[in-house]
Amino acid sequence: MRKAIGFVELKSIPVGIQTADEMVKAGDVDLLLSSPMCPGKYLIIIGGQVGPVKAAMSKAELVGGIYLINTHILDNIREEVLPAVAGVTNTRDIQAVGAIETISALTAVIAADTAVKAANVGIVDLRIARGLGGKGYFIITGEVAAVRNAVNATLAKLGVSGEVTSTSIIPRPHPQIRETLLK
Repeated sequence: MRKAIGFVELKSIPVGIQTADEMVKAGDVDLLLSSPMCPGKYLIIIGGQVGPVKAAMSKAELVGGIYLINTHILDNIREEVLPAVAGVTNTRDIQAVGAIETISALTAVIAADTAVKAANVGIVDLRIARGLGGKGYFIITGEVAAVRNAVNATLAKLGVSGEVTSTSIIPRPHPQIRETLLK
């Protein structure tokens, strides 16, 4: 079964809360994030099977009305991206670290999905919008070559348009850096 993730950005916090409520009532979807973000906007992220996500997104467009800024559905998303969006990830032995920063929250999720589809890497952290001025970033781990392939694939897909603002690859990170990444 194909998984999908839906994003809704609104310019009203009260309408955002109402929209999130109507979306989860519209179908069998998981509310991954429903929160105000800088500067005074509201971000909703849902996940689930493609059909219910599309139904919930249709409801969001109806309820959001004039307050709707943007919506997007990312279809066929890798399973490990959904828990990362919700803030729950499994960590593994950190041989190398790749960090990718994006211009928006939505782009961070698209970039993370691209990275894990391109190479055998795991997502350690995925942060979107809150406290980042609307930006996003994520951290991946794996063997050095895999991390490099994942970062390069993400840059190939999103770097030319300027949606990826910066990247780094750190082979054999210092133990203190590993500790900070796992907090």
